[in-house]
Amino acid sequence: MQTIKPLQLIQNEAARLVFNLPKFSHVTPLLRSLHWLPVAACIRFKTLMLAYKVKNGPAPTYLMAIVKSRTVPRNLRASSTARLDPPSFKAHGRQASRMFSVLAPKWWNELPLAVRTAESLAVFKCRLKTRLFTQHLNEH
Repeated sequence: MQTIKPLQLIQNEAARLVFNLPKFSHVTPLLRSLHWLPVAACIRFKTLMLAYKVKNGPAPTYLMAIVKSRTVPRNLRASSTARLDPPSFKAHGRQASRMFSVLAPKWWNELPLAVRTAESLAVFKCRLKTRLFTQHLNEH
């Protein structure tokens, strides 16, 4: 999160610049009005877009090699949940926890079924962005 902070500060300042507001103006309403996701949510959005492409195609082969769909040996209810398999190795340390092969399945499996099973990339993108907006910019 520490590495994202400078980028978030720049985005916040850009939002204030667009609205010509002073330095200490609250930025959440501005981001909501501009329809901008915070930087952390943008990273999650891009990662999950790639995860959708890995699951449903077309994705680069190097990504398809490191992220796999969960396969169930028998026909169970769990087979229709459209999940990704987390890596089988033990991910230790900060660097490992930031790897695409670790984060993509983790974040993907946290999504609601309606988002994971979207019938097209356009539908997935719309549902995902809506979900991220409600998570990160919800009205208090």
